[in-house]
Amino acid sequence: MFDFTSPPAADALRIIRQLRQAGFVAYLAGGCVRDALLGLTPKDFDVATDATPDKVREIFGHRRTLAFGASFGVIGVQGAAAKPTEVATFRSDGSYSDGRRPDHVRYGTAEEDAVRRDYTINGLFYDPIAESVVDFVDGRRDLARRVIRAIGDPEARIAEDKLRMLRAVRFAAFLGFSIDPPTADAIRHFAPQVTVTSGERIGAEMRRMLGSHGAATAIELLRDTHLLHPIWPGLEDPALFGLAVRIAGAVQPPDFLGCVAAIVGSSPSAVSMIEDLAERWRLSCDERDGLEHATRDRDTLVAADTLPWSVVQPKLIAPHRGTAIAAAQAWSIALGRPTAGTDFCHERLASWPLERLDPPPLVTGQSLIDLGHRPGPHFKRALAAARAAQLDGKISTAAEAIELARSILANPPGRN
Repeated sequence: MFDFTSPPAADALRIIRQLRQAGFVAYLAGGCVRDALLGLTPKDFDVATDATPDKVREIFGHRRTLAFGASFGVIGVQGAAAKPTEVATFRSDGSYSDGRRPDHVRYGTAEEDAVRRDYTINGLFYDPIAESVVDFVDGRRDLARRVIRAIGDPEARIAEDKLRMLRAVRFAAFLGFSIDPPTADAIRHFAPQVTVTSGERIGAEMRRMLGSHGAATAIELLRDTHLLHPIWPGLEDPALFGLAVRIAGAVQPPDFLGCVAAIVGSSPSAVSMIEDLAERWRLSCDERDGLEHATRDRDTLVAADTLPWSVVQPKLIAPHRGTAIAAAQAWSIALGRPTAGTDFCHERLASWPLERLDPPPLVTGQSLIDLGHRPGPHFKRALAAARAAQLDGKISTAAEAIELARSILANPPGRN
């Protein structure tokens, strides 16, 4: 079921064997087991054991272990892979007074560890020594049924940790599963409280949802579970919502920022929506810049095949050109409009080398200063006109560029 040849998988297998040799129980746990059973390639390989954190550090040595989650029984064990393997002690959780993390934990058995987890498909263990799945929560049945179902009482599971609501939507959208009706009802009940979760964690879930092939389904599920308004206010407007679903389904390959930019750019309140999402999802400055550029540049990119090259070229050398083109193309597809403009942009980026895409300017401000011109408010206009003429093929030499710039400087606006 598992391929243990990759460094992360090999590290996890070695850790399990070493823990077993020391007399402890140890399994692969959670998402890697789920993904392997579904025929997907696991990204992370987590280990669960009855060895306490102190024992784990004793077995693998303090120099090769990191106590980055020791309060919850999690130790990182460094191996051949770039990232340490997380080794977690079986535990049961106490109360969740903040709606996010347990106030305390108690070390326990594998079964206690399984039943304290969120959804049955994430409560599975795998014994690589016996080559068998350990299932205390009917997770294999729900995988076969393609259902996201809370372990135990759905109301209790969601009340403990409000982030679990977004995780249910993400799993269902990405895997193409349905959400078990009682679990969906519990999510609807607690949906207004999702904002007790930090903006950083909400943003991380949204990046994963809208950056996957299940983005359109995720938006529909957010509305169906009443999470859309607290997560993305304004998107529940019927006209914008329908377009958003079509846009999310049109972004190929999946692109989180491209998807959000295309949707935001379709709103009459795009500027305020970007500001709101940047705060709610704790977007980075670079992500916020990407959304602003993509929203502002959309119409130019959509019509790029019909516009002067000097108008299009600055958009194709901008830092966020990939996001902007993805957003413009998805918007065009969602509205049933031609994609000739964005196809043109893709073709230029793919076929033109940088020196042709962005040639050095024929004239600079220093060139004009050296010729005796004093810097002033018209310098920028003169240089921009010379650059546009160069890009559009109207001039091709420095002398022609200087002559054009000097003529503009000699005739500033307003002179009779």
